[in-house]
Amino acid sequence: MPASLLDCLQLSGPIPAADQALIEAAWQVRPIAEGETLVEPGQVCRELFFIQEGVLRIVVPQASGKQVTHFFLKENQFCTMLASFTTQQPTIEGIQAACAGQVLVISRLRLEALYQQLPYLEGLLMQIIQQGLLDKIAVRRAYLGQDSAARYQQFLLRQPYIALRVSLTDVASYLGITLQSLSRIRKALR
Repeated sequence: MPASLLDCLQLSGPIPAADQALIEAAWQVRPIAEGETLVEPGQVCRELFFIQEGVLRIVVPQASGKQVTHFFLKENQFCTMLASFTTQQPTIEGIQAACAGQVLVISRLRLEALYQQLPYLEGLLMQIIQQGLLDKIAVRRAYLGQDSAARYQQFLLRQPYIALRVSLTDVASYLGITLQSLSRIRKALR
């Protein structure tokens, strides 16, 4: 297992080598294909993901049948539908791979067993997930009140890595504009 998961967990302090081995053993490596659904809207989220490679997107289905991208997550970030994962109630959102990659996966049951073995881990993980949520809010706030061209420019500045990895259809959905409008904006910026 690449060190990125442990590196991420150890940002708040070192984890003893024996505990690192327990943590590594609890996670499974899963390759993901572009467009693959990891959590379906309407189902209970039973897994926590750590993105090793690629980009995941949080999607919400619309009455029209289309799915709107609410957010993107990239390497070295955790991803789950937190309310569903915590309460074991169905989620209205879903998680899809915006491009091919690889995630580490731990089930809720396995994570709870790991918390029993390493009680400090729950607080550490929740602190990281909470910071991730605050970062997502800050990014989304940056787009509020801006026209579509300004939102796209902010997206390129704030999330350039994601802009290079995901489809223009997903970017347009995320920014709340049509694909045709995004094409015009991109052409005007060249």
